[in-house]
Amino acid sequence: MRFNEKELVFLSRQPSERAAELGMRGPKKGDVVKRRVVKLIVNFLFYFRTDEDEPIGALLLEQCRVEREDDQVFSVVFLDEAERKYLFECDSQEQCVEWIDAIIKASYEFMRKNLIYYRTEIHRLTGKDPLEQYGISDETRFQVNSGLPPLPPAAT
Repeated sequence: MRFNEKELVFLSRQPSERAAELGMRGPKKGDVVKRRVVKLIVNFLFYFRTDEDEPIGALLLEQCRVEREDDQVFSVVFLDEAERKYLFECDSQEQCVEWIDAIIKASYEFMRKNLIYYRTEIHRLTGKDPLEQYGISDETRFQVNSGLPPLPPAAT
């Protein structure tokens, strides 16, 4: 995936959902744990040297798995590159749980699944498609791969 470097730097300066100084080890053999300022902004995990304002890297949190490795350590592994594992060391077990939860909820796929679930539940309870007022009730893109049956057409 290609990114415009200036846009990423601009995004990295936006308010973050979470930010902390964590231990981080990259995916290369021989990488050692280094302290990094880590910021979660939308669905990007930016990491910075502790004394710099521009990120030295960013992870797009899509098609990845977040796993707890230890009480205070979690990892991010990308599904198409399972051998590349990024490790993050937190200062406490609570902080580790908070980071894992925030990263899981940051992905587009998580938000999409929630939209499908709540749209289906609202339709089941009210008999109305909550997105109909936006002119997208006939659109099926929210139903793709949801594992849920498609919503019936709105009664006219």
